[in-house]
Amino acid sequence: MANTTASAGNPQAGAPAAVLPRAHPAKPAPRRKVLLIVENAAFELDPRVQNEVAALAAAGYQVTVICPRDSRAPRVCVPEGVRVYHHWTPSADSGRGGYMLEYLVALALELALAGWIFLRHGFRAIQGCNPPDTICLVAAPFKLFGVRYIFDHHDAAPELYEAKYNKRGFAYRIQVALERLTYRLSDVVMATNESYRQLAITRGHRAPDQVFVVRNAPDPRRVFPVPENPAWRFGKRFMVGYVGSMGEQDGLDLLLQVAARFKARGRLDTHFTLVGGGRTLPALKATVAAAGLGDLVTFAGRLPDREMLEVLSTADICANPDKPCRMNDISTMIKIMEYMALGKPIVQFQSTEGRVSAGEASLYADPARGVEDFADQIAWLLDHPEERLRMGAIGRRRLDDSLAWKYSVPHLLAAYDRAFTGRSSRPASQAYAVAVGVGVGSGNASGSHSAHERIDR
Repeated sequence: MANTTASAGNPQAGAPAAVLPRAHPAKPAPRRKVLLIVENAAFELDPRVQNEVAALAAAGYQVTVICPRDSRAPRVCVPEGVRVYHHWTPSADSGRGGYMLEYLVALALELALAGWIFLRHGFRAIQGCNPPDTICLVAAPFKLFGVRYIFDHHDAAPELYEAKYNKRGFAYRIQVALERLTYRLSDVVMATNESYRQLAITRGHRAPDQVFVVRNAPDPRRVFPVPENPAWRFGKRFMVGYVGSMGEQDGLDLLLQVAARFKARGRLDTHFTLVGGGRTLPALKATVAAAGLGDLVTFAGRLPDREMLEVLSTADICANPDKPCRMNDISTMIKIMEYMALGKPIVQFQSTEGRVSAGEASLYADPARGVEDFADQIAWLLDHPEERLRMGAIGRRRLDDSLAWKYSVPHLLAAYDRAFTGRSSRPASQAYAVAVGVGVGSGNASGSHSAHERIDR
């Protein structure tokens, strides 16, 4: 049913204020045992969870992870003492029935594994990383034994459902009910941004001191500029790059329409190189073939980290074509932060959290004008190299000054301190200093970047 991976040692207008929580004398956390449950992807494919696990292990927590098995998952360095248990999950199609089967099977296996881990190793807190919001059902019986539940809110599930299927209805109401139950069972909520924090307070009725913003950000030892490779331009003067998941809400169909606009305008000096995978990839490839865009668009697929960095380092502009909707307006996309880490200018549709993250490192297309304006923004930026350099430098500076993962670590540890003590205490400076020095996979940049098939927030 499961296998375990042993440790391998070390093989808005302005930016959010980079104010670190106050430090006070340490309350050591020996034997603080925690269980992280991830259903949306394998541990090896989720950079956020990897960073969280590394920070918790560095701060003295005993960490165990439950996640699905994925044959495409690369080998990653697991911090000393961390246990990772994988469970089988069915191959689900993109329909609602497929998702339901996947979630029901995962729920049963996660509950069984959690019970076995509780008896064998013990834990005092469970962190559930959504989607889906069914993970709270795994935590519920353990709360009878005093186990605390920490909700790591990656995606607003009702909004995500609506973005995927463009409707509400009975299944949508189930998402709303599960989210409500998740908030109710949560002792602490970790939100990826201020918009999600407000959801927890207003929609989830959580007290403000129970909600901590732990932003998503790349580790600079994993995402960094590498030498360009002109081959990724496919003989063109310019290149637009993309890395990320390819689902209904990710807007790759819109980016293909942008490429079609370029071709219709006679602008054939630009190539669109797209890295990643997802459920809509076959349909996207069919669109490229039908529209005759093969000379302008290349799907590079899932690439090892080093090749992914090579693609983005070669790009003149990086695109975030997330379709305008409520879900994308309130969500923080990790790909934006990765583009900024590489010093690349960005083009995306106007969105609340997109602007909070990128600021002046991005141009923002008007959702009302849609694809036409998105194409105009890319074309203008390609024709202004000095502006590309200026915007890229702004993005890199924003990340270094306030948005890098190291700024999220103290808030992560504060959230855990609240869960274990019931008080809004802050992590000690010593634990923070140790934790910020840890990253997963920092030794080798050779893992697959297929995390972006499903994990983007």
